[in-house]
Amino acid sequence: MKIVAVILLCLAAGLTACEQKADYSPKPRGYYRIYFPKREYKQYDSDCAYTFTYPTYAKVEPDNAPGAKPCWINLQLPQFNGTLHLSYQPITSKKVFDALIEDAHTFAFKHTVKATSIDEGIIRYPDRKVYGIYYTIDGNAASSAQFFLTDSTRHYLRGALYFNTEPKLDSIQPVLDFVKKDIAVLIKSFHWKTAGTP
Repeated sequence: MKIVAVILLCLAAGLTACEQKADYSPKPRGYYRIYFPKREYKQYDSDCAYTFTYPTYAKVEPDNAPGAKPCWINLQLPQFNGTLHLSYQPITSKKVFDALIEDAHTFAFKHTVKATSIDEGIIRYPDRKVYGIYYTIDGNAASSAQFFLTDSTRHYLRGALYFNTEPKLDSIQPVLDFVKKDIAVLIKSFHWKTAGTP
């Protein structure tokens, strides 16, 4: 009788040992599906010395941060939790102009620690007296796109794109690619006004 009990016990142990258990290994983090708006644009016009075309999904707000100056605005991108900051400065001397250009370079290259590369693209529209540099910042930097525009004598405007989230390029890349196309439209449509207040 003991032998039969031992055989039955071994069979039961063998059958339960062969049972496959569910795989409960951790899954990679998923990301939300992103719905991109239809591309439509409208004109920004104010008492400031510049005008441009911007996407209708953006909201223009004055920059109310401490130290903000007249004609500093933010293009809020609520659907993407981001902001394109635009800051205008009148050029009063060559010294001021040189300092503004150096500041733009310094601000862009502050992201070197997190960036995998920083590329500079020349902006040049001589018919409108719009010149500048577009900085493409790759990697997990806080800002992935910055630029400045100037007529070299009277006007200067700097732009910087930030998302209000931890900078992880793999998660924001589709949104970044979408928004960069609209920044390109803004730059290509940018005009200085012949008459206007700073």
